[in-house]
Amino acid sequence: MATSLPNLWLITGGVLSAIASILHLVIIWGGPSYYRFFGAGDRFANEVARGEMAPVIITFGIATVLAAWAAYAFAGAGLIPKLPLMRAALVAITGVYLLRGLALFPLMVVRPALATPFIVWSSVIVLVYGMVYAIGTWRAWPHLAPLG
Repeated sequence: MATSLPNLWLITGGVLSAIASILHLVIIWGGPSYYRFFGAGDRFANEVARGEMAPVIITFGIATVLAAWAAYAFAGAGLIPKLPLMRAALVAITGVYLLRGLALFPLMVVRPALATPFIVWSSVIVLVYGMVYAIGTWRAWPHLAPLG
């Protein structure tokens, strides 16, 4: 009886997305200084300091999306039951991470002043996330087919 090895790429991708999700919740909890420290900028930090809810709602929305992406990675790795549209979702998640990471390069050519350390580091980080998801999705592809 053959057993398949766990898809460590998607497990890693899920852990990375879960960490990013939790980090966004920590930023909400930490308030304006956390928004500044993690690169959200003075506008968001000042809005949070004034008690405005828009930055909190946006940050919570990002945390929710990242948590869903973690769930898709874990489902793709077989740790939890399959979710709807597994292939399409993992390809879309991979694409978003890769496009966000690769957007740094045209930005550095067209508007280099906007390539702040936060933009550079976050781009490198999400590019790594995208590569991890791409490899994991490729390896899991045969197992991601719809049930039936």
